[in-house]
Amino acid sequence: MTAVADATTASPAASPTSASASPRQVWGRTRGLLFALLLLVAAGIVLATARSGDQHGRLDPRSADQHGSRAVAELLKDRGVSVRVTTTLDEATAATGPDTTLLVTAPNLLTPHQQNELRAATIDSAGRTVLLAADPLSVDALAPGVHASSSGPVAARAPQCSLPAARTAGDADTGGFRYTADGLDTIACYPSGNLPTVLLVHEKSAGDTVLLGSPDLLYNNRLASHGNASLALQLLGSRPHLVWYLPSLADPSAARSDEGVDDGTGDERSFVDLIPSGWLWGTLQLAVAAVLAAIWRARRLGPLVTERLPVAIRASESTEGRARLYRKANARDRAASSLRSATRARIAPLIGVSPRDAHSPSVLLPAVSTRLSTTEGGLDTLLFGPKPADDAALVRLADQLDTLEREVRTS
Repeated sequence: MTAVADATTASPAASPTSASASPRQVWGRTRGLLFALLLLVAAGIVLATARSGDQHGRLDPRSADQHGSRAVAELLKDRGVSVRVTTTLDEATAATGPDTTLLVTAPNLLTPHQQNELRAATIDSAGRTVLLAADPLSVDALAPGVHASSSGPVAARAPQCSLPAARTAGDADTGGFRYTADGLDTIACYPSGNLPTVLLVHEKSAGDTVLLGSPDLLYNNRLASHGNASLALQLLGSRPHLVWYLPSLADPSAARSDEGVDDGTGDERSFVDLIPSGWLWGTLQLAVAAVLAAIWRARRLGPLVTERLPVAIRASESTEGRARLYRKANARDRAASSLRSATRARIAPLIGVSPRDAHSPSVLLPAVSTRLSTTEGGLDTLLFGPKPADDAALVRLADQLDTLEREVRTS
């Protein structure tokens, strides 16, 4: 314990265990965190770049990317069908009519208010509405009476229905959501697990609604496979005009449902309803990562086991190693307790106190006060006081204990 006191009370300028951390120590403590942060940023950039490349121009009739739809748009134009691209709900609903096919590429991106507006505009138009990969919530609003089941893989399937367009096209790449209807005049095609992935619903206004469980057959890289081109041209080219609606989050009509309370369903929308689902999932993932990080940092490998050292180690090296461990763990209370305990054990025999009573304030303090003629209050704080508030206070405590022991020895 003498070595502990001597090493801890050494001058900060002369000892590597001083209160201030050196740049090398700071780098050693933070380099792992910095490396992990750099790796995370690099992975994020790579993923963002990869995803942006895949999603660029998705189902856009002007895009020649593999997931674009320029090929089918050009084929439609060659057949005399005019193709008009819109990105706002107002433009899409204004263009509906009996001679128009309205293709909604992302019905799930529409707010409930937008879906109700779109349904109201198309129900009496006597035209055709094509919905791509509409989920259960979108189907309830845009095709009442139709129910969407869980999505499945996209594969080449046979039509197995009486729809002329499907029988002419033959096998096509279909899948995704599957649809059923109750009490409606429908034609179900391309079944997957006994449920159709393509459903045509005849409306009372002489129009119809086509639900495609997956948009894959419209992609540039899939159009030439099987009967995809034939099926796409017949479904989208049944009218002389095609309105290609690409829903966008920048659409001003999306804000109209945020103003008030009524979005057409009679229910008030909460703040959480206005947050995109991607942000909610991202927050959940961050929470899980934080919990896992806390568990990782809080792991315990069991109690310490005392082992005999295989070689002799100098007391100064052992003391310095223990001091470094205390400092790394910010264990100022343990360090202060060790210093005080060692000082009490060394001065007790010098003032006639037995080792058994060396750590008893009622016995040790009066004996030290008599020997040094010092007030008991100051000794009480020095020998039995609270833990130091910071590293500087710990160093001062070590100096004071060293001074006290020196005075007792020379008195």
